[in-house]
Formats: sequence, C-alpha cells, structure tokens
Amino acid sequence: MPRWDKVREHESYVRRILVNESVSRWRRRRWRETATERLPEAATSTVDLHDRVVLGQALAALAPRQRAVIVLRSFDDPTEAQTAEAPGISVGTVKSQARDALARLRRQMTDLDADVTRSGAWTPPNV
Repeated sequence: MPRWDKVREHESYVRRILVNESVSRWRRRRWRETATERLPEAATSTVDLHDRVVLGQALAALAPRQRAVIVLRSFDDPTEAQTAEAPGISVGTVKSQARDALARLRRQMTDLDADVTRSGAWTPPNV
C-alpha cells in the first residue's frame, strides 16, 4: 500500500518525474518510424553540398557575436539564458542578436544562392 504522506513530502520531486516522463513519452511517440507503402525519394548529395556551402558563406559574413549566438542556439537547443551564459552577455542581447542574425542570414542565403547558381559552381539537378 502506498504511503501518500511520503509522496507529499517530496511533491516537487515527484512532479518533476511526471513531467520528465511525459516529455519522454511525447518524444518517443513523435519520432517513431511509421510504415509506408512507398519509400521516400532519396536525398541528393549535390543539393546538400550546395546548401552547406551557401550556409557556411552566410555564417562567415555574420558579425562574431551574431555568429556565436546562432551557433549556440542551434547546438543542443539551449534556453536563451543558457545561451547568454556562454559568451557572458544578457538575455536581451541574445534575443536581439538572434533576430538580427536570422534576418541577415535569410537575405544572404538568398543572395549567395543566386550568386553560386549564376557562377556555375553549382547546377540544380534536373527535375
């Protein structure tokens, strides 16, 4: 027979366990493979290589602090506070730098994509 007085004594710990289990169950369900009648199309390495080149050039063009915030936020999905802790900046700076960097990346990716395609360094696959 459970002893509810012991559970109430450690309520925050038990609550954390329940939250963690719920999140784990959601993640397992979300990423589970499902059977299909038809296999998806195979990815082409040409497009991936092109995207990597363009993204690398766009990241290199960012200011050092913007690049640090984008890379830190993309790696392991930390909170804004955790991201701010690494370079020693405020949470507000993380937010503004991320916003500005993403806007700049979008513009640069579009411009670089057009430049790389025009120069002939990359040709899109025939569809």
